[in-house]
Amino acid sequence: MNKALVLDGIEKAYNHGQPNEISVLRGASAEIEAGEIVGLIAPSGAGKSTLLHIAGLLDVADRGSVEIGGQAVTRASDRERTAARRGMVGFVYQFHHLLPEFSASENIVLPQLAHGIPADAAQARAEDLLGRVGLAARVNHRPAELSGGEQQRVAFCRALANQPALLLADEPTGNLDPATSDTVFDVLMELVRGTGLSALIATHNHALAARMDRILRLEDGVLTAA
Repeated sequence: MNKALVLDGIEKAYNHGQPNEISVLRGASAEIEAGEIVGLIAPSGAGKSTLLHIAGLLDVADRGSVEIGGQAVTRASDRERTAARRGMVGFVYQFHHLLPEFSASENIVLPQLAHGIPADAAQARAEDLLGRVGLAARVNHRPAELSGGEQQRVAFCRALANQPALLLADEPTGNLDPATSDTVFDVLMELVRGTGLSALIATHNHALAARMDRILRLEDGVLTAA
C-alpha cells in the first residue's frame, strides 16, 4: 500500500549565500501511513509552517524529495504540482480564510468546481460534509453569520471537499478559545477518522497532540519521534 506522505531529506534555507542565511530545515524526513493521524509539535520559529507548505506543494524544498500517495512530486512542473495539490491534499490553517461573500456550502462547492466536479455533485458533497460536522442548518449562512468554531468547521469541510488522500493542518484550533478548541478538534478527529484520511496536524497543544496516533517533533531542522 502506498504511503500517504514521504518526506526524505528536506532542506530549506532563506537568503541563500548571504551572511544572514537562515537554514530552517536540515534534512527533515518522515513517513505517514495511509489512514494515520500524526501530530507535529515544534518550538516557535522552528519551521513547521515551512515544512507543511513543502509537504502540501505550496513551497519547494532546496533539497530532498516529497511523495504523496506514492506519487513523486519533487520534480513536477508547476501545472502538475497545482493539479496534485488540488486533488490530493487538503489544507487547514489557523484562520479559516473563508470567502466572506459566499455561503458555507458555496465555500465548499467552489474548490470542487475548480477540480471539474459537476455542480450538483459538488453541492451534494458540501451538504453531506456540513451535516457531518453538525452544520446542516448553516448551509446558506455566510462566514460573518457563523461563530469562530463554526467557521473553522466549514474550513475543515472545504479542505476535504475534493476527497484528498492527505490533510495538512497548521494550528487548526489555535485561534479559538480553549473550550471551543476542544470541541472543534473533536469534530476534526471524527471527520478525519470517518473518511479514512491520513493527516499531519501541527499544534502547540500537547494534550491534543497526544490524542493522535503518534507525534513528530521538529527541532533544529530535523524531525524526530516525540
